[in-house]
Amino acid sequence: MRVALFVTCINDALYPRTGQAVVTLLERLGVEVDFPQEQSCCGQPQFNTGYRHATEPLVHRCAAAFEGYDHIVVPSGSCAAMVRENYPRIGAKAAAEGRGQALARAAERLVPRTWELTEFLVDVLGVTDVGAYYPHTVTYHPTCHGLRMLGLDERPRKLLEQVEGLELRELEGAEECCGFGGTFAVKNAAVSSAMGADKVRHIEKTGASSVCTVDNSCLMHIGGTLSRAGSRVRPVHLAEILASTREAPL
Repeated sequence: MRVALFVTCINDALYPRTGQAVVTLLERLGVEVDFPQEQSCCGQPQFNTGYRHATEPLVHRCAAAFEGYDHIVVPSGSCAAMVRENYPRIGAKAAAEGRGQALARAAERLVPRTWELTEFLVDVLGVTDVGAYYPHTVTYHPTCHGLRMLGLDERPRKLLEQVEGLELRELEGAEECCGFGGTFAVKNAAVSSAMGADKVRHIEKTGASSVCTVDNSCLMHIGGTLSRAGSRVRPVHLAEILASTREAPL
């Protein structure tokens, strides 16, 4: 099985430990992981801001970068959803505009092989106990793209529940958006901040020492809000918890 890591922009630039954790985790499970150097942005910021045509070259680049791999693993619900949900729309729009089928074919090659990390673990590898050890109290925030577009459902929770030493605490209003939303946080800063404050208040009420998500973009927003509030709750990506073991604790 040849698997490619699609690390995503925010992880590459700001959270490299998440990408390293994915490699550590998958290799521990016997998966061979490559990192195609040609990969770049999936185009989500451009697409969500209304620049569909500017997104198209990135669809082609993504298809070329990940050609030949059995699976593409993405430690980001939002970027995985961009490929799976929006690439076919971009291809269909281009075809409807009389610009051929190339984008649609690129999407067809990518979509069946692209998996958010927890989907890959549970649905492809068929595992929920990955041999992790994380002796802390944790609350889980299901991010919007993972919850509403990918339908991750209980997959992340099933993985967390099997982590040795971890106590999972329920989060009130868990399915409410944290307020990040990519460019939404820039264009609607006051609303975004208020939503983040609501989310942090619920996180604090759990008494957990860590909050985890499957998206570092949302975790960045939550973490910044926690920091400004003087909270000691630690934001951590799910991949880093799953990569942690007794021999190499996080």
